[in-house]
Amino acid sequence: MRGEVLHYDEDHGFGFITGADGNRYTFAREDLRREATIGRGTAIEFQPAGGRARDVFSIRAQGASPPAATAAPTQTGNAPGAPQHFGRSAESRPAAATGLWDYFWRDLTENYFNFAGRARRKEYWGFCLFWTIALIVVLGIGLFIDDAMGNIDELPAVTVGLCGTFVLATIPPWIGLNVRRLHDIGLTGWLFLAVLIPTIGLLIILVFALIPTQARENQWGPVPAGVRA
Repeated sequence: MRGEVLHYDEDHGFGFITGADGNRYTFAREDLRREATIGRGTAIEFQPAGGRARDVFSIRAQGASPPAATAAPTQTGNAPGAPQHFGRSAESRPAAATGLWDYFWRDLTENYFNFAGRARRKEYWGFCLFWTIALIVVLGIGLFIDDAMGNIDELPAVTVGLCGTFVLATIPPWIGLNVRRLHDIGLTGWLFLAVLIPTIGLLIILVFALIPTQARENQWGPVPAGVRA
């Protein structure tokens, strides 16, 4: 996977990478190839392993890139062969956005089956907000169709079908989001099974969702983007 170095501490041999998938990864000196020259903004290739980047190397180190003096950089567009930027320096990077809608859409696309890494509170509640709005829209469409078909006084089959399909389709990203939320507060994702406890299961999950982010790196990854460490 391609990415960009956000930070690397040469003295401590530790740093962070933003990947092309929009997630942040940690890496250490032992994860670097010997020929790699790593610094902030360096375009790199790496192998993701959970929240850790392995086998990290600079793209420029892999063969014949022309000297920097031969082509002047421009502010609009990239020259052929220039490294791509996936981090904060990218001019247009929707995956790096931290708005409520951005989180919701990313959870339904890139993170549909993602059970690794961390999810901050804003991501969790952004998903809940737009999921509820989307369910209301689907419900309204179903009722409109059932009313037009004369089914509104009987079994509203279209409404039940549309709502059921929507709920089933959004179960995987919702589970993944809850697991990443537990990781974000320093707990194992297996605690999500508490939702199966009758009566109080959802209440327990709600309490987990309200706990603030751990403002430090933990075993599931670095502090999510947008959170003050």
